Amino acid sequence: MGFCVVIFAGIPIKFYLKFLMAASIFMLMSLPALIINLIDYQLRELFKNDVWQGLIFGNHYIYLSRQGINQAFTIFCRSFATISCLYFLILSTPFTDILQVLRQWGFPTLLTELLLLMYRFIFVLLKTANQLWIAQNTRGGYRTWKRGISSFALLVGQLLQRSLQQYQEFSKGLESRGFNGEIRVYSFQRLGNCHHPGSQPIYQRYLFVAMMSWIILICLEILYVQFQFRISS
Repeated sequence: MGFCVVIFAGIPIKFYLKFLMAASIFMLMSLPALIINLIDYQLRELFKNDVWQGLIFGNHYIYLSRQGINQAFTIFCRSFATISCLYFLILSTPFTDILQVLRQWGFPTLLTELLLLMYRFIFVLLKTANQLWIAQNTRGGYRTWKRGISSFALLVGQLLQRSLQQYQEFSKGLESRGFNGEIRVYSFQRLGNCHHPGSQPIYQRYLFVAMMSWIILICLEILYVQFQFRISS
């Protein structure tokens, strides 16, 4: 997926690696709970086959679990693959097109409208927060730690108030335009249905890449199952 994001989608590799690094740090922080175990020292012999490395801590025994390491490695690889697929979808497909596909699949209209509004107000919230932070920073609102905490509290309060005001203005704008419960947005048609002369080769190329990716993933899954079967036997 990373190859498709960088080569086909044209996303800068540094930008993509920053996203992967942020997700990897979050996943790595949750793995020690699976790897490190704490038991009573008298029960050490019952878990000796599962102990890879350990140390005595008072009346307890802290050790690294072999089963936990295998489980953590499997969870990390699957999570990393899932994050890569999610980034590929987010970085290569407009959000309106994703919602259009969900509508075609029979997804409830109410939920797609909520997703669209949430997506819209995320950027409104970030823009408002950035404007408030710049205004506070130019007035020396974060010169000291105490003053910074007070300024941050004011920023949160003002952010909530302005967000509610913008939501009310947005609602009034929809009502004035005859909103009937469904927001229609422009989205591109599928590349296979376009009549542009160059659309069909592009569609066939993406289809070929998708099929090859599926075949590679299936082969890797088969090799992984065989490897786990040999270890267990």
